Amino acid sequence: AIKGDQQFALNHNGATYYFSSATNRETFRKKPEQFMPAFGGWCAYAMGLNGEKVEVDPKTFKIVDGKLNLFYNRFFTNTLTDWNKNENVLKQKAAANWSKIIKQ
Repeated sequence: AIKGDQQFALNHNGATYYFSSATNRETFRKKPEQFMPAFGGWCAYAMGLNGEKVEVDPKTFKIVDGKLNLFYNRFFTNTLTDWNKNENVLKQKAAANWSKIIKQ
């Protein structure tokens, strides 16, 4: 992961994304759904555990099935560690929980 720069910012669906280059920004602009984080950018572990929207540490991530998954990592708790212990089950539950949230 590379930290984005304000000069390459792009607003998409009410969220501002920062890219490391104009090329990366344009690639995103052409196919944003391909690059947007899973579960609206909320913690994938929390979404799988109980459907809760939990803030993330953008430096704590994992690409799962081609999608960016983000995780909470503060106060001696790194949910990526717990995710990795039961990824298949949590991934299915997170998808089901996210589906309910976006239908609301």
